[in-house]
Amino acid sequence: MLHSIALKMVGSLHDAEDIVQETFLKWLTIEKEKIINTKAYLIRSVTNNCINHLEALKRKKDQCLDSLNPTELLDWSKVADFSHFDLEQEVSNALGTLHKKLEPLEKGIFLLREVFNFEYDELQHIFDKKKENCRQLFCRAKNKLASNTTPALPELSSPGQLLNTFKRACDWGHLSDLVHEISQDIAAKLKKT
Repeated sequence: MLHSIALKMVGSLHDAEDIVQETFLKWLTIEKEKIINTKAYLIRSVTNNCINHLEALKRKKDQCLDSLNPTELLDWSKVADFSHFDLEQEVSNALGTLHKKLEPLEKGIFLLREVFNFEYDELQHIFDKKKENCRQLFCRAKNKLASNTTPALPELSSPGQLLNTFKRACDWGHLSDLVHEISQDIAAKLKKT
């Protein structure tokens, strides 16, 4: 309970854990006879520690901003063309790996579950498979990706086409286009077998 309060207040899992730990360390050193309601005391302590933490972060931010020299700041409009270059290459490589190691159905379930947080109920509806089967396919996909010995599959469609559709889904929320492309890959696989 204390951890969830701290997490909601500070928004950082690591900071929330530290704050709860500090609260319990302080709890171990005080005289407990003076405390009437332990739960209320601990909640108030965590809340106060969170407020102090947030105020300390604000002071640090203000100090950093005060120490900045405006002439040292970059013109981000000139740098923006290169800012996504590495990210796009990483995404392209990751999708290429998915394309080579996973069957189309596994790839579709993995992408929609892992990247877009689809629930198994939704995956069941999209792929016309039982929830248990979707879970099994997702686990199989994760195991194949973790394994270095998974053989490469024959290519059914272009990974570049998947990259463009994936980017549109991420940027604009066009998930229906991604689902449609995955469905076409699955249909192409079924025709070949």
